Amino acid sequence: MYDYDLLVVGSANADLVIGVERRPAAGETVLGSDLVVHPGGKGANQAVAAARLGARTALLARVGDDAHGRMLLDTQAKAGVDSTGVLVGGAPTGVALITVDPSGDNSIVVSPGANGRLTPEDVRGAAGLLRASRVVSTQLEIPLETVAEIVRNLPDGTRFVLNPSPPVPLSAEILAACDPLIVNEHEARVLTGGELDGSPEDWAKALLALGPRSVVVTLGERGALVATGGQDRVETARVPSVKVDAVDTTGAGDAFTAALGWKLGTGSSLAEAAAYAARVGAAAVTRPGAQESYPTAEEVAAL
Repeated sequence: MYDYDLLVVGSANADLVIGVERRPAAGETVLGSDLVVHPGGKGANQAVAAARLGARTALLARVGDDAHGRMLLDTQAKAGVDSTGVLVGGAPTGVALITVDPSGDNSIVVSPGANGRLTPEDVRGAAGLLRASRVVSTQLEIPLETVAEIVRNLPDGTRFVLNPSPPVPLSAEILAACDPLIVNEHEARVLTGGELDGSPEDWAKALLALGPRSVVVTLGERGALVATGGQDRVETARVPSVKVDAVDTTGAGDAFTAALGWKLGTGSSLAEAAAYAARVGAAAVTRPGAQESYPTAEEVAAL
């Protein structure tokens, strides 16, 4: 019996958001909207997204002993996330500087802050959380050595989901645990060393050759592709997108990953989980912000 459907290990940031008519070129200054502060960070986003859908969710992260850290703890509690695994202190809370253009596309610069102090020792100290979780999901806004420690301490029967963002080359040890590895085109290109020719099916085959147990390639307006199997026999399936009027894409990928991880833990197939996750991600882009935009299960059903 698991206490949690999903344990998210990852970053918690304050998102400082400015709307712009267009992004500045090098050396250029542009005027934007008033600054708005939102709770964010890929780890905190995933935890809130899953909890809002009804998943029993816990978060392992680190924040600063400051106003941004207190805001993040408050929003986790309001969403129903168990934040007993959130550590406080060591550095200021991480901050993401985000510009959003009129089409809803965003550009992000992250100052990791306390996220960079989430250590392998912290993971070992949270062994009880890992044992109590059906699925563990993480990203790369925390140290790579910490991600590797999660893999080494993963209990038998617990599924590991990784979105390698921001992308860096991964060790065979980490890749072998991924079930699935969730990437967009840019992330896929980095992991495969810049060689990404042919169709998304070809990309998935190249990614599976690196060692993950399964792969999900997100394709934006074209939906997603799921892939399983070995290099000799790869099975793929396309997942269609849901057509909506996008307002802000910030955090939509985190909502997708959280929903997919939760659904996998309930016994859904990879294709079924990805199809549901696509609906959750689509609902999220219809509202501004990251965590504030995440839908309930009832809102997803009505989409």
